[in-house]
Amino acid sequence: MSTSSPPPNRRSRFISFAIFFIITLILFVGGIAALLYFLFSEYTGVRNIWILICGAPIILIVILLFTVFNLYIRFGKPLEDFFDTINKIEEGDLSARVKENTSDMFSELFKRFNKMVGELERAAQQRRNLTADIAHELRTPLHIIQGNLEGIVDGVYQPTPEHINNTLDETRLLTRLVNDLQTLSLAETGQLPLHPTLFLLADLIADLTSSFSSQAASLGIHLQTHLADENQQVTADYDRLNQVLSNLISNALRHTPQGGKISIETESTVGTERSVRISVKDTGAGIASDDLPFIFDRFWRGDKSRSGRTHSGLGLAIAKQLIHAHDGTIEAQSELGTGTSFIIELPNG
Repeated sequence: MSTSSPPPNRRSRFISFAIFFIITLILFVGGIAALLYFLFSEYTGVRNIWILICGAPIILIVILLFTVFNLYIRFGKPLEDFFDTINKIEEGDLSARVKENTSDMFSELFKRFNKMVGELERAAQQRRNLTADIAHELRTPLHIIQGNLEGIVDGVYQPTPEHINNTLDETRLLTRLVNDLQTLSLAETGQLPLHPTLFLLADLIADLTSSFSSQAASLGIHLQTHLADENQQVTADYDRLNQVLSNLISNALRHTPQGGKISIETESTVGTERSVRISVKDTGAGIASDDLPFIFDRFWRGDKSRSGRTHSGLGLAIAKQLIHAHDGTIEAQSELGTGTSFIIELPNG
């Protein structure tokens, strides 16, 4: 397979041509000046005039060279580095950056360009991490399914309801993972359909309490609610908001010890625009400050070994995208040993 030869170094060619042109011009003008000086050297007045006439171009050339050099340092060199960086990025080197302190004229442009490239590099890294994470999440259930089925076929396992149900549980886990990935992908691209309706926030909180009260009681955790306004209404997709809050409560139940407390609170806030604030607070183990910025990333888990396989690790990432789809915000506040609070703000109207 033939490969095209690399393009010539345009910078080297330009510098060589410029040096040759400047030297030729200086020799030409200097030679003419010397010739005229010797021809008219016996006439003092005429000689001085010719020296002035022949010296003026040399002075002009020096001024011109100084101006060109200054313009090159201020504009040419920074732009040359800028285009070199663009070429590196085009070739796939997203670590390339433009030196921001080389030009006052283009410093803001270079800062914005470097920020953009940094975001591209981060997005590329996230794609690579996502591929590795998906492979990791799929590998375990597939191996279990394959092992169980091969064991049954080889006669190592009997096709008992226990082995069949274990295999079925793994298929359910795969189905949940695929569904979560699809939901997250649609939400991130703004293609997830929402069906907003006007409803009482108290009705949603009542449904959540009814769904989780038995589980909380069995774990010895006190689940309580506090509504600032029983008649507070909100316009949102009821099912999607229920999905977000259910995920937050499930996480709180997993990380809150026996005798702990989980609180669901609502209130109205008045700022530049009225909004509804929903908080889910627990008295659990909390999240380390180093982990807090990453909890909404795909497949993030507090369990670094990922030994727990009852959830996909996409719940918080989905929650964030669903809240953003409602033009709202979600943030987490946590302290180790104290607990965690998730705060959701939705526009009221």
